[in-house]
Amino acid sequence: MSTLYKRPDSKYYWWTGRHKGKRLRKSTGMTQKHRAEKVRAHIDMQIALGNLGEFGFTNSQPTLLEFMNYYLTLVSERKSESTYSITRGVLRKFKSYIVEKGIRDLADIKVRNINGYINCLNCSPKTKKNHVNILSLMFDEAIRDEQIKTNPSRLAMLPIVEKVIRHRHLNDDDLSITFENAGQWELYFAVLLYTGLRAGDAAMLTYGNIDFSQKVITTLVRKSRRVHEFPLSDHLVSLIPKSKDDNEPLFPTLYVTKTNSVGEIVADERILHYRISIPRKRFQMILKEADRPKATLHSFRVTFNNLLLAEKLSIEDRQSLMAHSSSKTTTVYTHPNLELARDYINKLPNYSSGKK
Repeated sequence: MSTLYKRPDSKYYWWTGRHKGKRLRKSTGMTQKHRAEKVRAHIDMQIALGNLGEFGFTNSQPTLLEFMNYYLTLVSERKSESTYSITRGVLRKFKSYIVEKGIRDLADIKVRNINGYINCLNCSPKTKKNHVNILSLMFDEAIRDEQIKTNPSRLAMLPIVEKVIRHRHLNDDDLSITFENAGQWELYFAVLLYTGLRAGDAAMLTYGNIDFSQKVITTLVRKSRRVHEFPLSDHLVSLIPKSKDDNEPLFPTLYVTKTNSVGEIVADERILHYRISIPRKRFQMILKEADRPKATLHSFRVTFNNLLLAEKLSIEDRQSLMAHSSSKTTTVYTHPNLELARDYINKLPNYSSGKK
């Protein structure tokens, strides 16, 4: 439905209406309202007949592919490299789908099209949900840009996502089998198990982060973006090679950096994610060959917490050791009593040496 309105910078009445979700505006060239009403009726009729060119509205709305390109550029400018990479991958698959279906205009996307896209994806229900979430963010931007009125992704019927405990606890058999077959990844797995560090944070350790005399690791935890101090067990100290340059990575095959926009040396998250998949796949292959349930590298962190719990270390102390922001996720960024914490860590079984 169209309306007339006056603008402070014009003496004429202006016509405004919507076509396929896009708001259109046009001066009637009339200063008298009754004449402007006649122009409004004429514009309404021509738009209903599809004659947008008469009013210069032909290219007023971008095609779906044009808007996807615009949105991807926006993501690359405003979001992280990782977010951009994930969004680009989803939009590439969505582009193939809409081209196959012959969908051209942004406003032509319906809920049934999103459901159809979900059905054509050959991935897990959780991944399908992630695809829809990314598309939903794009359609939200289209709404803000006044290209469409509603977001078709919000009404799509998502598949049931079964809750799976991915980061399960590793028992004695799991750990013994893992370290017996770890090969070049024995030290990496040991650091994960005996420090509780996340896989990415452990991969970015250098020898400068390790104080052998004080038996502590001091490093940036990327999730909290704060520097934390972690006590080292005697067993782990014995496993780490000594007399290394401070700038040398503890795990050279995993370590990767880049210079950000302000000149800081930071982890290259995209490549780091790929490199960490190598020890993860090795770990999962070890478990699979031993007919053990699947687990993740984060399972070492879960196990570290559970082993300390078995030693009756309080939740506050475990919270500090694992650099959690609250006891609900089990904050002191430097442990208030490193010696006490180290005593507990030294009680943990030395799976990496085959001793319990």
